Amino acid sequence: MSEINKSPAFWRSFPIFEEFDKETVAAVAALATYRKWTAGTVIFQRGDEGNYMIAVISGRIKLSLITPQGRELLLRHIEAGALFGEMAILDDQPRSADATAITVTEGYVIGKKAFLDFITHTPNAAESIIRYLCAQLRDTTDRLETIALYDLHSRVARFFLATLKQIHGNELPESANLRLTLSQSDIAGILGASRPKVNRAILALEECSAIKRADGVITCHIGRLQRIAEPEEE
Repeated sequence: MSEINKSPAFWRSFPIFEEFDKETVAAVAALATYRKWTAGTVIFQRGDEGNYMIAVISGRIKLSLITPQGRELLLRHIEAGALFGEMAILDDQPRSADATAITVTEGYVIGKKAFLDFITHTPNAAESIIRYLCAQLRDTTDRLETIALYDLHSRVARFFLATLKQIHGNELPESANLRLTLSQSDIAGILGASRPKVNRAILALEECSAIKRADGVITCHIGRLQRIAEPEEE
């Protein structure tokens, strides 16, 4: 794959571009170049100059930090349909984390200078991007709230619900299936807990019939997960 996908639907599938009209989407596509990374490739490291962002077409990338004790702290996984690296090119700050390809990964790279020039000459796009950044800030606030204010059972339930919303949107069905590509260690890193504690929390969700695991698929009972995610104060 070397030709750039110019489909408006493809580019609008990335939240940062979802409000762009056809002409603006075409201008973004014209800025992109195709790249491919083999498994294990370090795409960038914390402290590197943020001179491009990546729209992922296929594969999987992890964003992580190395603690002073040498422990790797997983921040999140980036998969097909996600865009990352945009913050560093917009705020002119160094990379805040390491990015490593876990599997063979393909993506479109958009350079910093070209994108900033595009924003400067496209006011409507700039307004859309501001709204996107505000949504990202709210999402970060929600994540911090989850870690700071909720016990682990609630955090795991909220993690499942948030993942389902990425697939189904905010209006969730009564029951939904989820196939996670993350290990329990990955989930533990995201939730700020140890793997054994996350395992016990998942078992507790099974015991109260909020989820059911079979053949790699997690069947989620939405109502029960929501009650666990937002427990009533005693």
